[in-house]
Amino acid sequence: MSQQTKRVVHGAFAALLFHRQEERGMRLIEFETRCVQQGEIHEIVTTTHSDSIAGDLINRVGFLGFAEMKCGGVIGRGDPVVIHNQVIGHVLGFDDCHFPNHYNILISTKETWTAEDLNLEVESSITFGSLKIEE
Repeated sequence: MSQQTKRVVHGAFAALLFHRQEERGMRLIEFETRCVQQGEIHEIVTTTHSDSIAGDLINRVGFLGFAEMKCGGVIGRGDPVVIHNQVIGHVLGFDDCHFPNHYNILISTKETWTAEDLNLEVESSITFGSLKIEE
């Protein structure tokens, strides 16, 4: 039985986004983990980039929206991301171009999905680091 080493971070979408960009120019910051506090709102972005490292540009993106964190915790590179009880991808890293307002949490996915592609609604749940869902 594997031991969970950190809390699963739960969130809910507060606002949805429906656009994609091919030349967004986000840049992965050097930190592989970020602490989030209950009540913070961060932007959730999908990307088909998968093997990027700190400093790399992330251009191909789809925007899911802004999610409010329902509990504090640590989100880290590689954490599975669960929406609608399915792992949609894994945390690739973070872009801080809007910080301290919010982080862009970049999720490595098969496609550059938007809120429409995943049938998201305001209040749809998202979790980071869940070990309970089959991948």
